[in-house]
Amino acid sequence: MLNLVLFGPPGAGKGTQAEFLIKSFGLDHLSTGDLLRSEFAAGTKLGLEAKSYMEKGELVPDEVVIGMIKSKLESNKDTKGFIFDGFPRTVDQAKALDEVLNENATPISGMLSLEVDKQELINRLLSRGKVSGRADDQDQSIIENRINVYNEKTLPLIEYYKPQGKHFGINGMGSIEDIAGKLIGIVEKL
Repeated sequence: MLNLVLFGPPGAGKGTQAEFLIKSFGLDHLSTGDLLRSEFAAGTKLGLEAKSYMEKGELVPDEVVIGMIKSKLESNKDTKGFIFDGFPRTVDQAKALDEVLNENATPISGMLSLEVDKQELINRLLSRGKVSGRADDQDQSIIENRINVYNEKTLPLIEYYKPQGKHFGINGMGSIEDIAGKLIGIVEKL
């Protein structure tokens, strides 16, 4: 099974690039953002709790996210693999994900890390906010907080995966197709 962590700050293009990888390798897309948004769109208790954190640009508590991930994995046992988009976001989440995956002998194959300049991230998110209507993509102070939270809490994941030989940094600037080509080239070698 091929399990990939698609990594990068908010606005790096993870969702866009995930589509190329899904088509190229027949993987299931596991986006915690999508899972959480579908929960609060449905008005569930879990969704409303998650929404309160997301609207402030903060991370949803680990136990909430990990429970949702485990349920998704268990309901898709016949897959060729997963692209984890937006998860893990902390070293503790990465360890918890490893535990869940190791129970099924399906470890992470690689972490694909999209690297994008801060101002480009802000520009992309503001642009996306105009199209999507997402409140967290329309306020520059919330965007900057999300980037700061990423730098403080999520960026250390590189140091978790690097010693395992699973970290692959990719320049996330340039055309969507060029970036996809780089990602596909790396995955083909895994």
